[in-house]
Amino acid sequence: MKAAVVTQWGETPRYTDVPDPQPRDGAEVANVEASALTNITRGLMSGKHYASKEIQLPAIPGIDGIARLADGRRIYTGALPPYGMMAQRALVNPTGGVEVPEHIDSVVAAAVPNPGMSAWISLSYAAAVQPGDHVLVLGATGVTGSMAVQLAGSAFGAARIVVAGRDTARLKWLRTAGAHDVIALGTDDLGARVAELHAQRPFDAVLDYLWGEPAEQTLTALANSHPAAHHHATRFVQIGSMAGPALNLNAGVLRSTGITLCGVGIGSVPPEVMVQTRAEALPKLFTMVASGELQLRTQARPLSDVEQVWTATGPSGTRVVLTP
Repeated sequence: MKAAVVTQWGETPRYTDVPDPQPRDGAEVANVEASALTNITRGLMSGKHYASKEIQLPAIPGIDGIARLADGRRIYTGALPPYGMMAQRALVNPTGGVEVPEHIDSVVAAAVPNPGMSAWISLSYAAAVQPGDHVLVLGATGVTGSMAVQLAGSAFGAARIVVAGRDTARLKWLRTAGAHDVIALGTDDLGARVAELHAQRPFDAVLDYLWGEPAEQTLTALANSHPAAHHHATRFVQIGSMAGPALNLNAGVLRSTGITLCGVGIGSVPPEVMVQTRAEALPKLFTMVASGELQLRTQARPLSDVEQVWTATGPSGTRVVLTP
């Protein structure tokens, strides 16, 4: 069968022939219909991700996707090691996936789970967003950030949502998708705007897809703009590091405020939370996307194009999905 294969850390996958997987221990060989090209997929294959140590090379990338079982059902699932979903076929657990409604296209279905479940867990478990909360999303113009903005209002009842990002067209669109105020990175003064808005009404939660300098500016602004005598709990949830893997933070920021820091990623969320979100939230996300309540842009590309799209920079807020 054809598959994308990585033989060395950090290299671009090659589209090549590999042996077909063989059924074992109740696992079934299923036909893959679509697999999304996500940041975590690239990160794992770089060898620099903290979870890369769990992978043995050569490897087929693709942590999840849509597969068609022998009985005709389509499921969202991951492949059993050593296989990935960026292949024509994968070894899967036929009872371990989430069934995909037939009225949802496989490309769209493959694009939903990664940003949808990440945003859902960030909002529900890590940030514990409640109706009426004031939420800031850093890096809101990306696929997952945009999903979080939409869900914060529609599913979690946030009363005010402020978004920050560089793509001005996406920022304008986010105003129609739940955002009440926008901060244009590179144009607006992020620290000043965060301080102003936090002083007006303290943020209850910050979802951070950037880290680096934007996170440093935001944390400092939150501390400087809120009097220490008036405690307010702000949950700062670290999810992505598109602006850099590190920052410099004055210790007083945490000692003088009610800011708490936590992360969402592989290893930081209890398995039972992942299982519950997968079982309960994912069907809701499929329904919301199918009805148009959630907007998610996709771009389908054949798996044979993997070498071209792996390092390409596509339109902001658009998920590339590979189809065998």
